[in-house]
Amino acid sequence: MILDQIIITKKTQSKGLEEIRGSEKPLRSVVKALSWRVIGTLDTLVVSYFLTGKIVLAASIASVDFLTKLVLYFFHERIWNKVKWGK
Repeated sequence: MILDQIIITKKTQSKGLEEIRGSEKPLRSVVKALSWRVIGTLDTLVVSYFLTGKIVLAASIASVDFLTKLVLYFFHERIWNKVKWGK
């Protein structure tokens, strides 16, 4: 019992404050948002091209989609990072 408490205490002390809280740093959220948006934008580009048959229009749609959803995803991640449910 005492040995278990020592091990748990040591593990907790070795973790950083962010890790203990279960929180991600904002830079990680930005990188995740960028990587996901690249995938999502390629999907939007393909679907837009399929529907319009015009690559310039499809690229315009995908560009706007990339920017707006990147910002939305970042704030979505930051808000969910504060939710304690399920952690």
